[in-house]
Amino acid sequence: MNLKDCIPRPSLRRKAAPINAKLHQTSTAKKLPFRKISGFVLILLVFTSIANVLPATATSILASTQTFTAVADAQVDESHPSTNYGTTTYLNVVGASKPDIESYIRFTVSGLTTTVQSAKVRVFDTNDPSTNGPAIYGTSNTWTETGITWNNRTARTTGVIGNTGAIKKHSWVEYSVTSVVTTNGTYSFVLAADSADSVRFSPREGTKPPQLVLTLASTSNTPTSTPINTQTPIPTSSGDPVFVGAGDITSCSQNNDEATAKLLDNIPGTVFTAGDNTYPDGTYDQYVNCYGPTWGRHKDRTKPVPGNHEYNIAGAPGYFQYFNNPPAYYAYALGSWRIYALNSEIDVSTTGPQATWLQNDLAAHPSLCVLAYWHKPRWSSGSVHGSNSNMQALWQILYNAKAELVINGHDHEYERFAEMNASGSAISPGLREVVVGTGGEGLYSFGTILSASQVRNSSTHGVLKLILHSTSYNWNFVPIAGQSFTDSGSTNCH
Repeated sequence: MNLKDCIPRPSLRRKAAPINAKLHQTSTAKKLPFRKISGFVLILLVFTSIANVLPATATSILASTQTFTAVADAQVDESHPSTNYGTTTYLNVVGASKPDIESYIRFTVSGLTTTVQSAKVRVFDTNDPSTNGPAIYGTSNTWTETGITWNNRTARTTGVIGNTGAIKKHSWVEYSVTSVVTTNGTYSFVLAADSADSVRFSPREGTKPPQLVLTLASTSNTPTSTPINTQTPIPTSSGDPVFVGAGDITSCSQNNDEATAKLLDNIPGTVFTAGDNTYPDGTYDQYVNCYGPTWGRHKDRTKPVPGNHEYNIAGAPGYFQYFNNPPAYYAYALGSWRIYALNSEIDVSTTGPQATWLQNDLAAHPSLCVLAYWHKPRWSSGSVHGSNSNMQALWQILYNAKAELVINGHDHEYERFAEMNASGSAISPGLREVVVGTGGEGLYSFGTILSASQVRNSSTHGVLKLILHSTSYNWNFVPIAGQSFTDSGSTNCH
């Protein structure tokens, strides 16, 4: 059964009153004199004429609902302060004279294009009734389902958002969270008792998981038969593909990943990841709990590659499971461009299977414009990792094929190089590299600056946005809210 079928949906329109209701008067109704009727009709005709020449400005508001189920939940128990209950089949809330038990719930909201009129968290009572249910508070998103305990639980970031009185057994309980949930994003809440009573709710693994139900408004202008707006329409975009992303992105201990994910919320196109997508080890749980609520909002349009942190566990099983088993390396077309998603964590030697495949695919798909991305950069002025000569075979193959651009991560900073030759010296035309390890993890510093390095920044998180034209590309580094560094330009394909 679809859970949405269980949710009452408000009527989209109020039923209109019968048009002729006023015309069916009883026999005792007093008739209007003919002159008054004539005058009334004349006034109606005048107003109708005016309405026909004025622009239509009326707007109809249609309400609709959208439901999101919890992406993570867990209870924490004061009497067992170091125990994690993320895999239990219940969410308890206990307080007052007993040791406290609180329950944490997280939702990810995505795909909204209109105003949130109201937001409600719904949880289902699975056990006994309660005479005084718990209150709900906001909290940060840094906790994980399989890691949170009483001792390390995140603090409340709001006062009481909503509260409830008596709760019936086997019933839904609703909390208004409209003041908090206003747009796309990740939202965490904690349910805590404010009485001596207790309650048990269904977790996300149950048949009635916690829900976040949004009532949305969509507006549509009433059409007019005599349009008078003669302003020139705003030109639409060229329709050329947008390619946007970064590397070194997420962990559950920081919020910079949410800030960069919010940039993606407002940038269309194909999302890339340049490896080390979730820390510390790229496990499936870390992908679900840390990457999922942030960049995972855009999973369906993401073309990922792994990094060394994914391979902290042999074979990077978390990466491949989360992204539905993509090839270890692969290619695809984006407009007129040929794009290569490569893997710096496996054999990258000249005679290895990846390099052989790359050369064969370049020969089989000759393209004017070629881009490749992988995790570890061939060239970098970063003080932590720097240049990696193991990547020379891939760089050489792409340079020989007259590719345009290579994107990497690994060093947590932004560095754009000039077009370069196979030895890393500036030459034009040549192969440009951009290191964009700015997806959210802590930033590094620069060491010795390479001669071909043109633009550098080690204090700003953000994403690299490319527009891939048929014979050229534009780049733009987009910083997170509150930061100002940017870098932009364009180059022709060769």
